[in-house]
Amino acid sequence: MTDSALETVLRRDRWIVGGAIGIIVALAWGYVLWLARDMDMGGMDMTGFRMIPAGIGIMLPADEPWRAIEFAYVFLMWAVMMVGMMAPSAAPMILMYARVARQAKAQGKPFAATGWFAAGYLLAWSGFSLVATFLQWLVERAALLDSRMTLASNLLGAVVLIAAGIYQWTPLKDVCLVQCQSPLLFLIRHGGFRDHPRGCLLLGLRHGGYCVGCCWLLMAILFVGGVMNVLWIALLALLVLLEKLTPVGRWIARAAGVACAMAGAWLLVSSLR
Repeated sequence: MTDSALETVLRRDRWIVGGAIGIIVALAWGYVLWLARDMDMGGMDMTGFRMIPAGIGIMLPADEPWRAIEFAYVFLMWAVMMVGMMAPSAAPMILMYARVARQAKAQGKPFAATGWFAAGYLLAWSGFSLVATFLQWLVERAALLDSRMTLASNLLGAVVLIAAGIYQWTPLKDVCLVQCQSPLLFLIRHGGFRDHPRGCLLLGLRHGGYCVGCCWLLMAILFVGGVMNVLWIALLALLVLLEKLTPVGRWIARAAGVACAMAGAWLLVSSLR
């Protein structure tokens, strides 16, 4: 294959992978918007009840224990939401992998499909979603979550905001963010691309693990603004994107940390009045 023909194939491959990522993100956001509209219930008073995020208007008494199907619906909500929020910031890494994979195959070298890497990345966020679902169950059982999945305690909300703000300045945040900001640096530090599915899946899982380490407390802020508050979801997704994909991402992270800490302090003072 000539160099020009190879470049044509590579360009087409990038469009295919990029388009696939775009479709997945669009579907995820469509699902989130559908759930948010269902959770709104036209502004009805939901006191004494809780909504199950199934998109079909299912309500249960607030004091009724969770069932397995409700746990599954909440987990699905978190998992799809994380895909919509995090996949755009992972796109450069996935596109780089697709490019190298195509070059390797064109040269007759073995190489694992790009989907294995993406699956590993999403598996890490699925693990986070499982933890978030369990945490939501605990908070709801303690009667600290209202019908719209928002913390009913301003004091607890203040603690979450202040903790998220402080974390934005920690060395652990720095380490994780650096791994997410530079795909090439990440690959160099972790042995480069893998030519077999298992290694590729684990590489994606490791990359996703760093992203979870970078953003987990930011995601916890959703409990303060409302887990199904589309505006909060969009703002946090934009913040994550700016942190990871811009040259001044570290300073954006720190500025967001200051803003979170200040908002938390204000909420703390308000709750103690």
